[in-house]
Amino acid sequence: MSWLSWLFTLRLCSAPSLLLLGLEGSQLGLRVGLQVAQAVSCSRWGKPDDQGLFQDGDVVIGGLFSLYYQPPATDNGFTQLPHNKPCTGLQNLPLQYLYAMVFALEEINHSITLLPGVKLGYHIRDSCALPLWAMQGALSLVGGDSASCNTADPPDYSAGYGEGIGEKGGDQPVPVIIGGSSSKAATILSRLLGPLSVPLMSYTASCPCLSDRRQYPNFFRTMPSDIYQARAIAQLAMRFNWTWIGAVVANNDYGHMAIKVFQEETQGAGVCLAFVETLQRENIVSDARRAALTIQASTAKVILIFTWYTDVRELFLQLAKINVTDRQFLASEAWSTSSDLLQNPVTSKVASGVLGVAIRSSSIPGFENYIRSLNPSRRPDDEFLREFWENMFGCSPGATPPPQAHRLPLCSGTESLEGVQNHFTDTSQLRVTYNVYLAVYAAAHALHSLLSCPDRDSSPGINSSTCSSPKHIKPIELMQHLSNVNFTTPQGEMFYFQGGDTQAKYDLVNWQTTPEGSQKLVLIGRVDGFDLHLSESAIQWSTGSNQVPTSVCSESCPPGTRKANRKGEPLCCFDCIPCAEGEISNTSGSLNCERCPSEFWSNADQTACIPRQLDFLSFNETLGITLTAVAVSGAAVTTAVFVVFLYYRQTPMVRANNSELSFLLLLSLKLCFLCSLVFIGRPSVWACRFQQAAFGISFVLCVSCLQVKTIVVLAAFRSARPGAEALMKWFGPGQQRGSVCLFTSVQVFICIIWLSLSPPVPQADLDIPGLKVTLKCAMASVVGFSLVLGYIGLLACTSLLLAFLARKLPDNFNEAKLITFSMLIFCAVWVAFVPAYVSSPGKYTVAVEIFAILASSYGLLFCIFAPKCFIILLRPEKNTRKHLMAR
Repeated sequence: MSWLSWLFTLRLCSAPSLLLLGLEGSQLGLRVGLQVAQAVSCSRWGKPDDQGLFQDGDVVIGGLFSLYYQPPATDNGFTQLPHNKPCTGLQNLPLQYLYAMVFALEEINHSITLLPGVKLGYHIRDSCALPLWAMQGALSLVGGDSASCNTADPPDYSAGYGEGIGEKGGDQPVPVIIGGSSSKAATILSRLLGPLSVPLMSYTASCPCLSDRRQYPNFFRTMPSDIYQARAIAQLAMRFNWTWIGAVVANNDYGHMAIKVFQEETQGAGVCLAFVETLQRENIVSDARRAALTIQASTAKVILIFTWYTDVRELFLQLAKINVTDRQFLASEAWSTSSDLLQNPVTSKVASGVLGVAIRSSSIPGFENYIRSLNPSRRPDDEFLREFWENMFGCSPGATPPPQAHRLPLCSGTESLEGVQNHFTDTSQLRVTYNVYLAVYAAAHALHSLLSCPDRDSSPGINSSTCSSPKHIKPIELMQHLSNVNFTTPQGEMFYFQGGDTQAKYDLVNWQTTPEGSQKLVLIGRVDGFDLHLSESAIQWSTGSNQVPTSVCSESCPPGTRKANRKGEPLCCFDCIPCAEGEISNTSGSLNCERCPSEFWSNADQTACIPRQLDFLSFNETLGITLTAVAVSGAAVTTAVFVVFLYYRQTPMVRANNSELSFLLLLSLKLCFLCSLVFIGRPSVWACRFQQAAFGISFVLCVSCLQVKTIVVLAAFRSARPGAEALMKWFGPGQQRGSVCLFTSVQVFICIIWLSLSPPVPQADLDIPGLKVTLKCAMASVVGFSLVLGYIGLLACTSLLLAFLARKLPDNFNEAKLITFSMLIFCAVWVAFVPAYVSSPGKYTVAVEIFAILASSYGLLFCIFAPKCFIILLRPEKNTRKHLMAR
């Protein structure tokens, strides 16, 4: 370790490759660099008091701040860097950071509980926001600034900082550095100081990459990782249901990381990025113009901006040119608190109501008085304060102004910062300043833990060599104690490191318009780790009201519809498709429609499942009334015919056609008409059984009568032939009645077996879609119903065949002709019934069966009895035996 420490103590060599090799952290490179260094002459990088602020102490803490923003005109390497004020343009805010460090150290030195008896000093240098200058300052701080590097024997740094090194005027090396004003600088410095195990504590570096303890074991920070602010912004988007967001980010790790974390956090929450535009510092005008046009063309109303405030300023300028003023902006901490943007008139026009994440703010008691009490007369060696005073008051402090080309007049001595209002004196919201303050206290508590020997007094026999002293501080031991610090700040806040990171705490801020028309920064909430604490009522949106703006590609689908993604577009862009009948969606933004249970159906709006209504052919509806009227009319007509035949029973027309079978036929036809009424009304268990039995038996009785009548006609004509007289004795009245009973009993037997084993039962037909479900008599056994119909069909076909054969028998009034026509109608009706019955929906199935019963019954009634009634009532002269027997 001693040779490596000595290499960094050299501070520079004329060979530039030495530093480059050192940056890689490679032992081989360091050895090569050491050999080169031994072969060349060494020189100093500058006097100890050049661009620095120094105060000696028992332990000295290093500081690196980007106080100036204008780099030197020539910057070709360390050997060519000018030694006299290389950077210009002193910045007020970084100067406040510097004095926050000094204030904290002085506060600690006055503490009786923290590091008692130990005086803390400081060596603070300017890095000019240049990584090369930051490296120079860091090496100077850890190596000290002795007058010459031509020491015969390099000091052994493993024994501790302070031995053999001068301790005046900035010569004393530091065991810890507070600095690294950017993630880039912190990365370089951490790798540079890593081989020496010197802790680097940054107050603004926020790159998530620096959380890797394997690569940066000596890095600590009081600034949270950018991962947490990206997550906080993602939570805001989800909280306010912004699903269509545009993004403008810096074209570097800062911007790309933010977008990646944002997308990961919102994955599955329905948040989509409408576009992602990048801004490059070198092409900021053209990039900002392109991003502004994209924002104008997009339907996204919420725009996330993750870049530096100077880039945002140019973007707002371009948006103002094209008059885009209706967007809600989400700000990262890099620009959410920028006073330059808040006070810019262009910003007020374009970006009112900005909602952003900011570095958490806190107060430092006594710091404002300390700042305003600063005076170069009391700090004659403070060149930074002297330059600030000259810029502020336009005069040179002190008795004798320094020689310069353009002398400033001497100050009167009455100048004071009491009434000055600028970034340097503004302590209303200390953000980065508070991070510096915390870093100093973290270093002090680590030193306190390292230098404390709790067992020294209680156990005198223990070897006290294990206790460190201010002159024997080893950076690696200090780094270990830094990892374990856990203390309460003077503000009452618990502080500790998680690895090298601090707790994720942010402020949520809102840009609000004042009555005067300017914009102010208002605290509306805080972020504590993963928890978001927000006062929504305190937010003033871009619309100027308390109404949360909406930013969606497609409006949320209302209940009763579902999302249907558009082909080739993000998931947030969709169409709303109404749910199909029988399906519902009862929430907004449903991805799918849910099918209702079979006993339920969707309402008209497709938002709820309601019980299905039982439907059946009733006597109250038009169809039921019509069928009832037709059936009753048929029964009435049949009764009228029966009365006519009964009244004229002695006439030849009635007697010639077997009056007994005619009366039985009329009775069966009346039963056919009346049995159709059983099919109307609410189905019940007994109604379902009776209607099929009544239908089957009544029609078999009717067809049986016709078949026997046809057989009698055939037998009568056959018996008229010589030798066939005995044929009629087999078809007498008794045999006719017996035949009818036999044919009918077969049907009765079929019905008994069917209705006993598997009768029809009332059942709701849930397979048919619709709110109304038909309650019908379900055929539990299709075989039984088929046998009933089949037997009727068999008798009808037999009757048709016999009647057809007897149609031309020589008789003036041959009843076989009438039976033939009636059977043709009967068969045609029932052949057409089968497909109509199968295809008819719901209660219309029952209506089809009733229609078939009525149609076939009317066909039999009119075809057989209408001609007879015509002769009996209107042509009585033909109702004679002579006329009937005439050929």
